[in-house]
Amino acid sequence: MTIDDIKALIASDESRTMELKKSTGELKDGMHAACAFLNTEGGWLFFDITPKSLKIVGQQVTDDTQREIAQALAGLQLVVDVRPEYVDVPDRPGHKLIAMHFDGWVWGERPHTFHGCPYYKVESTTKVMPQDMYDKRIRALEPKTYSWCIRLGVEGGRISASVLSGPISDTLSKWKLLKNGIPTNGAAMLFSDRIDEYDNFKIKMARFLGTDKNEFIDEMHVERNFFDLLDAGLAFCFKHLNLSRKITNCSLQREERLEIPYKALREAIINSLCHRQCERYNLLNGIVIYDDRVEIGNPGIFPSQITPENIKEPHDSYPYNVKMAEALYRSMWLENWVRVQSA
Repeated sequence: MTIDDIKALIASDESRTMELKKSTGELKDGMHAACAFLNTEGGWLFFDITPKSLKIVGQQVTDDTQREIAQALAGLQLVVDVRPEYVDVPDRPGHKLIAMHFDGWVWGERPHTFHGCPYYKVESTTKVMPQDMYDKRIRALEPKTYSWCIRLGVEGGRISASVLSGPISDTLSKWKLLKNGIPTNGAAMLFSDRIDEYDNFKIKMARFLGTDKNEFIDEMHVERNFFDLLDAGLAFCFKHLNLSRKITNCSLQREERLEIPYKALREAIINSLCHRQCERYNLLNGIVIYDDRVEIGNPGIFPSQITPENIKEPHDSYPYNVKMAEALYRSMWLENWVRVQSA
């Protein structure tokens, strides 16, 4: 970076992505701003520029100066690889301006802190991050799960291929799974790997002996995101349902069949997880296996348009969790979600 580059950057004064400090005497305040950049959109931190007049004053950078800066950067957690640039000030021989660039928050990362305290940017102001925002960042999304779903949607023709190279936030915004830049509860339930704060997003499973609940053979509770719960539910069914095998005549290959078709079980569990009332506390999705049947249930209600009397008749889809349903439809997990927006 040259001095001309810096002059062009600071011409618009301080902003959400730029902070000016008169000297490294303000190093601590500068690290607050650095932490805020890391938790927001990223930005530049400059020392030796007066904020109001935008005058570049520079300073004599010694070994002690560089050591102090390194120690200050060490106070940032998560650890960041930032290399300060020392730029000569042309009209002040021996004086240098100090510039540091910090990348913005990445989906899936924990919030950054400086000496244990998280900061974020509100326009040009550095503020302590509110507890609720910090908690939401803690349960941020798992990029691998998101990318996997997007690829499925692209391959299935329901998502444009351009989404693969675009920011996660753009897609989630279109699906209304972001609010003020923070993942919504629906986004966290779909894609997060840290959902321990959701006391009710679990699935309970049991295998009973006979046709009633007098004696159980196996019981399990699982607490994870949507796709992990789906996998856990299917695995439990495979564990306790009969599996038949036969050799096909034409290819001599072994064909395996579950006593209840796998696709039917999968669709039932997906719908159970997608259409539940997530806000109902301490009510869980359940899979119960008896000798003569499998019951898959969820805490939910019928849409007002559907009754037990007309449920078998043709009808539109009325998902309870509309935004989750759209994301699942786009990524090929739901087949009959018809009321969708363009992506």
